[in-house]
Amino acid sequence: MSVYTEIFRGLEIPRFARVTYALPSAHLADPAEETRRNIEKSGLLSRIHPGESVCIGVGSREIGNLQSIVRALVESLRPTGAEIFIVPAMGSHGGATPEGQREILAGYGITQEALGVPIRATMETVLVGRTPSGLDVRMDAYAAGADHIIPVGRIKAHTDFRGPVESGLMKMLAIGLGKQYGASICHKMGFPNMSKNVMEFGQVMIQNRPVLFGLGILENAHHQTAKIAVIPAERIAEEEPPLLLEAKALMARLPFQKADVLLMDEIGKNISGAGMDPNVTGRSTMLGRSAPDFDQIVVFDLTDVSHGNGTGLGNADISTKRVFEKFRFEMTYPNCFTCKDGLGVKLPIIMPSDAQAILAALKLLPVPPAERAPRIVWLKNTLCLESFLISEALLPEAEAIPGMTVSAPPQPVPLDENGNIDRARLL
Repeated sequence: MSVYTEIFRGLEIPRFARVTYALPSAHLADPAEETRRNIEKSGLLSRIHPGESVCIGVGSREIGNLQSIVRALVESLRPTGAEIFIVPAMGSHGGATPEGQREILAGYGITQEALGVPIRATMETVLVGRTPSGLDVRMDAYAAGADHIIPVGRIKAHTDFRGPVESGLMKMLAIGLGKQYGASICHKMGFPNMSKNVMEFGQVMIQNRPVLFGLGILENAHHQTAKIAVIPAERIAEEEPPLLLEAKALMARLPFQKADVLLMDEIGKNISGAGMDPNVTGRSTMLGRSAPDFDQIVVFDLTDVSHGNGTGLGNADISTKRVFEKFRFEMTYPNCFTCKDGLGVKLPIIMPSDAQAILAALKLLPVPPAERAPRIVWLKNTLCLESFLISEALLPEAEAIPGMTVSAPPQPVPLDENGNIDRARLL
């Protein structure tokens, strides 16, 4: 008998219903063709001469259609006669090693075999200038030596800071191509100054190195490509802020202001820089708590493509032995040292099974389930909000939300003999 059996006596996992939530769904029918069309329309390829080198910077996020978009970019560049190569633009991710960063790109299909151009990975950087604040600006050595540089990135709200630019092209330059050393300097003054630093660092890189254009990607709430923007380097500082506002308008958010528990099937660096997006969960180690407000957050698993990077567990209250066994210190801690955030990688309570993790969350609620049926939201991850589970107690509120419908009635949670969720039989 488990030591927890007596502690959790009288607690029961509630039944869950599946709901669908109508979110903005406008998207590009063919993102690759849109990429080719916008590059051609920009006229920027005329700046490239045969034999010159072109460096494409690709990051660590799981962006929809990333491989096909990067392939379209490569194919658009080939007629110029340029020497094209790709570098990982991901700061200290991948354990801050060239091999780890190559591995992350390979997980998204960004390989020489798939795209026909070499992947050049290094953590070496060169000094390319200083910001008005006097901070050194460093750039990936391969990128800094290229004749042309093209950062590719998704423009979106950042998880831990706010400003005119957040996640996007300027950040891909400043932190992505800054590698661990450059990213550490950019983080030097903390997240409250991050937007300013990202803008200053990016502008120094644009002024002092041959950045040709940025390829910005906007996604809708379904993780689909909504827009492709090809922005000349000299206009990124001006054109990225309105694109960020557009991206924020497309973001998926939970429609509940308050609930007791959030269950999360998986978190990971491929899903969000914070493992799980605080814009969805309402929890940020830097920005604090906001709506939706959950008393307890439970994480069941880490995505395999995170390679053991457990960033985001610090925003959870409870997790599982499964997560603990996947957690790799050497893949997680370099990033937290770089961005000066140790809170996001702290380990939560670890329970032996999924069922015990849920019961632990119920036990910790300020209002016991015996007095009020627990209101629980259950997501696959923070990118998947078009369909998710809710406990029976949330059904009356859900049925009153525009665009939300109950697609499957309440059912018990199926468990295997070890007390883990049998996902093959889950709603």
